[in-house]
Amino acid sequence: MKGGVYIGTSGWSYEHWRGLFYPEKLPSYKRLAYYCEHFKTVELNVTFYRQPQDATFDSWRRNTPEGFLFSVKASRFITHIKRLRGVAEPLEKFLGGALHLKEKLGVILVQPPPGLKKDLSLLDDFLSLLPGGVCFTVEFRNKDWMADDTYEVLTNHNAAFCIYDMPGLQTPVMATADFAYVRFHGGKSLYSSEYSEDEMRDWADKLRPILKSGKDLFVYFNNDSNAYAIANAKMLHRILTKEK
Repeated sequence: MKGGVYIGTSGWSYEHWRGLFYPEKLPSYKRLAYYCEHFKTVELNVTFYRQPQDATFDSWRRNTPEGFLFSVKASRFITHIKRLRGVAEPLEKFLGGALHLKEKLGVILVQPPPGLKKDLSLLDDFLSLLPGGVCFTVEFRNKDWMADDTYEVLTNHNAAFCIYDMPGLQTPVMATADFAYVRFHGGKSLYSSEYSEDEMRDWADKLRPILKSGKDLFVYFNNDSNAYAIANAKMLHRILTKEK
């Protein structure tokens, strides 16, 4: 389905959400099932730090409802250590795990480090390694990348420019693929500030044209402090889907 709205949070297994989102007595192993009662997608950040076992990916796929989607953050070995160079082998290993999600694999998030300077040839070479049939988005933390020639390279590979908001930096709202990807890190304080309803309405106005163009929209909230991510994800979903 095109023009679909997939809104969730970056991660789900937060102990500090107990009593704020998860019931006090809910066992930790039941958190994903409870989360799925409220959202139809989640962004996996654990994969940035370590490669889960294939059996773990299989379990996530098996124990989530039909239509649920996991977006998966690429390994920091690929992005921060190798810095996108010579990554054919580690990329194959990483994807070998993520692809166990099968029909429940949403988008692969690639986040180069802020210190990686703009290099269009490097970006083009990296994107050329990516297999067809898998959606990819790139989150640039260096403003030099936010330019028309970067968007052109992304468009040529049907890779999405990751739209995001964080203290001191709000990216352009740019759709370079047949889907769009958005991350909210906390507008005033990184990971720990809540977005107001007025802020969410402003963002909804910016994002509606993407949906009207028929593109799927993936949105994840990374402001996990005090379960703000939960409240903001529900708020934006309501605004986009019930107040058209």
